[in-house]
Amino acid sequence: MTLPHTIPTSAAPASTTDAGRRVVSRATPLWQYALAGLAFGFVLMKAEAVSWFRIQEMFRFDSIHMFGLLGTAVATATLSLRLLRARGARSREGEPLALEPKAMGRGIRYAAGGTIFGLGWAFTGACPGPLFALTGAGATVMLVAIAAALAGTFTYGLLRDRLPH
Repeated sequence: MTLPHTIPTSAAPASTTDAGRRVVSRATPLWQYALAGLAFGFVLMKAEAVSWFRIQEMFRFDSIHMFGLLGTAVATATLSLRLLRARGARSREGEPLALEPKAMGRGIRYAAGGTIFGLGWAFTGACPGPLFALTGAGATVMLVAIAAALAGTFTYGLLRDRLPH
């Protein structure tokens, strides 16, 4: 019997033993997530990624700043993932790092979802990532966008079984 999140007994310190396997607790404390979120928000603020004016410049094609920022993020993620794969890095469950290929089909759901996401981004002037950073920086009007994002997520959860996937 294989238990989820278990590793062989010789690999790591145990918190519990079950049928010759050690179960390792890998729960990350919440303060680490909060610290990572604060650091991410700080970087977004310093890069001006949360600036309504910068976002509007991007949608009007007046400036390359945001495109450069997004392109740098994609390049960094691509390079990081390739480097991790080359070094043989594995997930917490011991599986090799991999991105599963998307089944595009006709792509209608991606086009519709991307359009809805883009419209929300253009109307609010903020991507979901910086909404909390903007609120923390004093743009309390972003609480409306956060509420709308949460309502949309909740609505999707209610309708998910009835939607084509």
